[in-house]
Parts: sequence; structure tokens; C-alpha cells
Amino acid sequence: MRVNKKYSCLPAEEKGIHIINIRAIEDIGYDQHESTLLNSLSKNPDADCKYGLYFRDGKRKVDYILVYHYKKSSAGKTLSRRAQQNDASVCSSKQEQPLPGKGVQLEMGDSEPHMDYHEDDKRFRREEYEGNLVEAGLELERDEDTKIHGIGFVKIHAPWNVLCREAEFLKLKMPTKKMYQINQTHGLLKKINSVIQKITEPIQPKVAEHKPQMVKRLSYPFSREKQHLFDLSDKDSFFDSKTRSTIVYEILKRTTCTKAKYSMGITSLLANGVYSAAYPLHDGDYEGENVEPNDRKLLCEEWASYGVFYKYQPIDLVRKYFGEKIGLYFAWLGVYTQMLIPASIVGIIVFLYGCATVDENIPSMEMCDQRNNITMCPLCDKTCSYWKMSSACATARASHLFDNPATVFFSVFMALWAATFMEHWKRKQMRLNYRWDLTGFEEEEDHPRAEYEAKVLEKSLRKEHKHKETDKEKLTWKDRFPAYLTNFVGIIFMVGLTFAIVFGVIIYRISTAAALAISSTPSGRSSVRVTVTATAVIINLVVIIILDEVYGCIARWLTQIEVPKTDKNFEERLIFKAFLLKFVNAYTPIFYVAFFKGRFVGRPGDYVYIFHSFRMEECAPGGCLMELCIQLSIIMLGKQLIQNNLFEIGIPKMKKFIRYLKLKRRRSLDHEEHMKKKQRYEVDYNLEPFAGLTPEYMEMIIQFGFVTLFVASFPLAPLFALLNNIIEIRLDAKKFVTELRRPVAVRAKDIGIWYNILRGIGKLAVIINAFVISFTSDFIPRLVYLYMYSENGTMHGFVNHTLSSFNVSDFQAGTAPNDPLDLGYEVQICRYKDYREPPWSENKYDISKDFWAVLAARLAFVIVFQNLVMFMSEFVDWIIPDIPKDISQQIHKEKVLMVEVFMREEQGKLQMLETWKDKDKKKGGNCNNHSPRLSRSRSGSLSSCHSYPLDV
Repeated sequence: MRVNKKYSCLPAEEKGIHIINIRAIEDIGYDQHESTLLNSLSKNPDADCKYGLYFRDGKRKVDYILVYHYKKSSAGKTLSRRAQQNDASVCSSKQEQPLPGKGVQLEMGDSEPHMDYHEDDKRFRREEYEGNLVEAGLELERDEDTKIHGIGFVKIHAPWNVLCREAEFLKLKMPTKKMYQINQTHGLLKKINSVIQKITEPIQPKVAEHKPQMVKRLSYPFSREKQHLFDLSDKDSFFDSKTRSTIVYEILKRTTCTKAKYSMGITSLLANGVYSAAYPLHDGDYEGENVEPNDRKLLCEEWASYGVFYKYQPIDLVRKYFGEKIGLYFAWLGVYTQMLIPASIVGIIVFLYGCATVDENIPSMEMCDQRNNITMCPLCDKTCSYWKMSSACATARASHLFDNPATVFFSVFMALWAATFMEHWKRKQMRLNYRWDLTGFEEEEDHPRAEYEAKVLEKSLRKEHKHKETDKEKLTWKDRFPAYLTNFVGIIFMVGLTFAIVFGVIIYRISTAAALAISSTPSGRSSVRVTVTATAVIINLVVIIILDEVYGCIARWLTQIEVPKTDKNFEERLIFKAFLLKFVNAYTPIFYVAFFKGRFVGRPGDYVYIFHSFRMEECAPGGCLMELCIQLSIIMLGKQLIQNNLFEIGIPKMKKFIRYLKLKRRRSLDHEEHMKKKQRYEVDYNLEPFAGLTPEYMEMIIQFGFVTLFVASFPLAPLFALLNNIIEIRLDAKKFVTELRRPVAVRAKDIGIWYNILRGIGKLAVIINAFVISFTSDFIPRLVYLYMYSENGTMHGFVNHTLSSFNVSDFQAGTAPNDPLDLGYEVQICRYKDYREPPWSENKYDISKDFWAVLAARLAFVIVFQNLVMFMSEFVDWIIPDIPKDISQQIHKEKVLMVEVFMREEQGKLQMLETWKDKDKKKGGNCNNHSPRLSRSRSGSLSSCHSYPLDV
């Protein structure tokens, strides 16, 4: 392997120091006081390299880190450490080792134990790969003498010429010297903006990048031929750390090591354990005394702190440090949280309206009036007795809090809110694209994944074994058909499992209600329904949280066996499967209560049974909307509190503590080495690796569904989502800044497939809310009664109108109550909630015409509501332009200015050409009589007086 001298230490013999002499000095005992004095006078090499942020020369910045495991004998480690500790002039105590196969390994050869085949194979692959990286222009430095024994680090630095080359390949837009004025508002708008800025100044982060800009640099894709256009006065800061790590990562993905026809990039090497980790470094420490100012520390103070929860996010600084993709996630989360504020205010007003009008609600007053003496039919067979409707008074009054005319208005409002939120985000996204120089950016096809390459290699080797000449292989649908079949069967099975669990909870509710009805006291029977509902919802919550984790793992496994070609394809397929499974898991219990409970009960004397013994559940006299509200609120709040917050805080802390215990157990260092400060790459290695944004988006998308899909039954959902998100933003920020390794910056101009999922949920929310209002609430039956059946134009008599009568003599054998005199009198007629003919009618217990009138009104409302709200949403979408007018003007202005820059440059070249032609005419004779003289053009190239046309 070819090794550049400036990337490694010189052997000890070349510097006139022999290892035997060093050991002899140690054996005879060196004066401790003199050694202490010498150490105090010598310069700390770790401080020169800023504890791992730079190479040992203190000049070359570490852009990327590769980590690998190695096996080393204790004798070899002692010998190596002694040689390096006394060689501080060139290699310090933490100095880099020569690249594999060179230098020190010859000295340790006798004491090095024989490694197994797999370790040798990994070492050879690392040697070849690192050699290819050096040939690609990168500079490497190795460090194996760290506090983490058995772990080696390869530090990578990209020099200026490599950065320029790769920036041109990646078409990175970089700021030029040309600056222009950003269009400012005038007149009344300017005064309004200034007032808003003064009001919001206390909640603005104290970050330079967040201040409003008056001027902006013109950006242009970097080109080595046009370097004169860019401001290269400070080459060290021209490419920031985020851009440098992105460039190095592209080289790592592109560089391969080929061994026995096996082509491997960095993703394959990581997957096969040749390297254990690869990551860019954080900018430095974020806490402690004497910490130098850096972006990470600034983010920790102004963003990743719960004390600044009321402030705006420094999105530009987040993008500068983590890249566009993560910046867009937090920008979207910030916009979503801001938009929840008006939704929360309206939801609170709707809830307060229900509280204020509960005493004026005639149906609930009739249900609570004991003078009506309405006797209801038993809720279960034999063990349950007749009961008074007035015993359900509390449930009826609570139902009015969420089932009132204001909830219909709130459903329409939330549908329009969702459409406005999507349009507002599109406009915000365009502003960010303009500010971050992403206009015109198009994502190119990514490198194939390691698993895909391995599968293609396996296929090509199989065909070669059959002596077939093949072109470049790729996986077809035939190769993936077993995986597709497994995916289909697996998803169907998981959905069926979710339905089975919900069905099991239904059996629990029915059996528990019957058991409590037997054992409860008369005063406690009224709370049986609430008790059963609450316990069943808690069971559902626990099952949902467990299955969420299981389904996440299953979705990843199903995606892996498909072997998608690129990381983008893998991510999109994983998102689709995970969202489908988690959506079904989270919302199936809620869908059951909203649309199925109480629909297939039957009637007294002809009930529908499960397993010939359990009757189907009935809704409360006030309807199922209150139960839906309880179900939704407990699942939403429990999921947010337990899964989103406690898990995100507790699990990383627990993993960090386990890693600390492992390192403490493995640590066998002397006191002096233990007291040394860790290098930056050692500290970052102990952090949790970045696992992608899919879990972060997923929990917010599920929450968006809770806020929009069933908002008609729970107007306070936006408020609880807002409170959760205020904590979630700072929690995620703290996790990214302090708990995770720094992710590789990825360019992106939008949030990808998540936007389509959000739009789909917004459309589905209109339909679901229409059905909730029509079929789950009593809004439509009340309207029908008010305008068709009410004698005095009021709601008096509505409760009696919705109840049908049943003659107790028509009970089936063995289903009548065991204690028919439980109320103190004999019951002849009991009532039940349905629209059926009375027992004295010719067609007794048949569905009445009132039922069909209400059903027709319900279906008509669904059609009208759905089309009206869809039309209004599309109108909002049409009336709000996707691109803000000022941003459109600025983008056009940039194009015009860029054309002017190139035209001015072209004119300068033409004038120079004319000048040279005039000089050539005057000195033509000299050129013919003398040898051609060399002249230097402005661009720095050498040309003769006969070659100027070629140079221009």
C-alpha cells in the first residue's frame, strides 16, 4: 500500500532513539522531579490539535473519522506506548500510528500474536481502502493509542484542491463576491413589520444568523475555472465544517476496495464490520469552563435548552451545523407548532361554549329529570336488571361538552386549518430554499446500497458459475418476487393481528361490564360504563406502545428483504410500511368506537351475540361520542407522554449509562493516562449514532392524525399537541446537540414523502369528521327532530322520540332479568335507544320510518359537508400562491444579476483581446525577428504573443 510520508510518524531509529535505550532508562529509574520539570516545559501536543479537532500539526482540520476494532497483545501495547511517550518531538503519547503494514509493526512482530483469518482480512481491506483514499487526494492520520483500548481511529482531512474538485462535481452553490440589496417593504407594510420586530425581539434567539439580512451574496455553482468570482480571502472558512464533511462522505461512498471481485464502499465496509463507525466531528464541547465559542455551544444555549422554549428556533444556524435535511425537519416542526396556536385557541373556545351551555341543553336536562321516570331495558342478560335513565345524567351532561353545534363549526375550521397549514409550509419552504441557495437544486441518483451490491454480486457469480456471459446485472421484479410476497403476507398478518387484539379488548369490555354489574352496589352501577371504558383504553394504550416498537422493527426487516437500490428508495419504502402499520395500530380502537360500537347490537328479544354468550356493546343513552373522546384523549396523551417523551429521554440516558459501565469495566489504564483529556473523536464515539429522521417525523404525523381526524369529538386535541410540541422541539434539539453523533449533512429542498402523507391525512380528515358528526354524534337526529317532529319548535321531547318501547313478555327464554323487581316495582314496558315500531304496532319491532328519515339526513350531510369543505380547501390552496411574490422577484433578480456578471466578464475579455491585438500590430516585427516572449494573462496562465486567441 502506498503511504504518504507526511501522514505517518517516522520510525524511532531514524530519529536517533533506540527502543532498547528507552527501556533501559526506565529500568534504571529516571529522576521523577526532572521528568516532571521536562514535561511541564514541553508543549502539550493535545492542546495544539485542540484535542482531536485537528491533525497533530495543529493546522489540518479533521473532517471525518473512521473507527475500527483491532486486536493487540498486552506486550505490544506496552512497547508501543513506551516508544511513543519518549518520542514527543514528532509523535506524542497519542500520536498517530503508521498506516497498516508499515513502521512500528516490524518492531512488534515478535510479540504480536497470530490473528485469525477474519481479522487479517479486515486489516487488508482497510489497508487497500485507505490507500485508495490517499490516492483520491485525502490525507489520513491514525491513532490507536487511545483511552478506549481495542479501538483505532483514522482521521481524514480534505485539502483545498480536493474540496474544490468535489464541490464542482457536486455542483455546490457557493457565495460569490457580488452582493445585492434585498427588496424591502415600503409604506404601511414597512411600519407594520418594524412594529412586529420590536414586539417579537424578546423571543428572537441571540444568534447572528437569525437577524434579518439587508444584503445577500449572489450564489453560483462552484467552478475551479471561475474561482475569481468567489470570495477566497479566507480559504479555511470558505467551506464550513458541514460542507467539508459532506464532501468527504461523498468520496468515502465513491471509493471502493476490490478484492476477489468484491467491490466495497464505506457502506459495505461498515455493514461487514471492517469499520465499526464513520462520522464527522462535533465542533467542540458544549459545556464546561474555558470552552471556546463554537456553533455547538451556541446551539445548546439558544436552542437545545428548556429555558428558551418561548423563543423562535435559530433555523439558519441549525442548517449551518446539521445540514438542510435536518434544518427542514425542525423548520417544519416549528411551523406546525405555530399553526397549532390558533387551532388551540378556537378549540378552547368551543370547549368553553359547551361548558357554558350545558345547563341550557334540553336533551340532557330531560335525561337528568327524575320525574320522567323512564325505565331502560337491561344492559346484559339475566344478571343485569332494569335501570333508570336518570342514572346516566353525568354521562349525558359530559357528552354535551363535546357534542354541541360548535363542534360542527370546529370541524370545518380544522379542515380549512389543515389546508392553510400545508400552503403556509410550502411558502416557508420556498423562503428557506431561497435563503439556503437551494433554488434549482435537483437530487441526483444516490450510490447503490451495500446490500444491493452484494445481492447483484451474488446473482452475477451464480450466472458465471453456469458459464453464461452477462452484461451488468441488476435486480428485477422476479428476483424480488419472494420478498414482495413476504411483504404482502406480513402486512396482512400484522393488520389482522391488530384487529384480533382490538376484538380481544371488546370481549374484555363485555365480560367485565357483566361481571361488574353482578358485584357492584346499586350506587356503583352507574359508573360501570366509565370504569370499563377507562380500563379498556389503558389496555389499548399499552398494546399500541408495544406494537409500535414491534411494527417498526418488522417494517425495517420487510424493507431490507426487498433490497432497494438506493438509500432514498429504502427510506421511502420503510416510511410507507411503518406508517401503514402504525396508523392501523393507533387508530383501529378509535375507529371501532366511532363507527362500529352500538351499530350491530340488535334489539331486546333479538340481540346479536358473540360466541353465543356475550352481547354486543351498546352506546350510552347520550351516544358514543363521549366514549370516543375518552378513548382519543387517553391514547393521544399517553402515547405522547410515555412513548414520545419518556422513551426519548429515558432510553438514551440508559444506553449512555450502559456504555459508561462497559468502558469503566474495560478501562485498565494508569492514573496518568486516566487523567488525560479525551480527544474529540473519542468523546463522539461514545455518543449514540444517528438513526435518521423517520422516527421523529412518524410521531409527529401520527399526532397530526389525532389533531385532524377525530377533532369533532375532542376539540382540546390541538391544545395538548401544542403543549407536547413545545417540549418536543427542545427535547429533539437537546438530543441532536448532546446525545447523538453529528450526522452527515444532506442537501434537500423539501420534506419528501411526508408532505404527501400530510396531504392524504388532511383529505381523509374531512371524510372522517363528516361521518363522526353524522353517525357518531346526535347532531343530525336533533336537527331532524327540530324541523320535522317538534310540536313547538324546541328540543322538548327529543329523548323520548329517540327511544323505542319493548314489552318485557317478549324476552327470549333465559334472557330476562333474574331480579325483575330490583327497582321496587314490576316493569311491563322498558325503553331502548333505536327507531323501531312499538310492540302494539302491527309490524312490531320493525325499523320505523323515522330511522330512514334520519339516515337520509345523515347521508345528505356527509355529501354536503365533504364537498363543501373540500371545495373550500381547494379554494384556499388556489388563492394562496406556493411561491411568495417577494421570493419570486428575488430569484428573478439573482438570475439577472448573474447574467450581468458574466456579460461584464465577457466584455472585459473582449477589451483585453482588442488591446492585445493593437499591441501585436505595433510589435509584429519584433515577434517575427525574435523568439516568442511569454506574457502572463490575468487568469495567471502563460501564453506567447502568438497564442493569445487560444488563451482567451
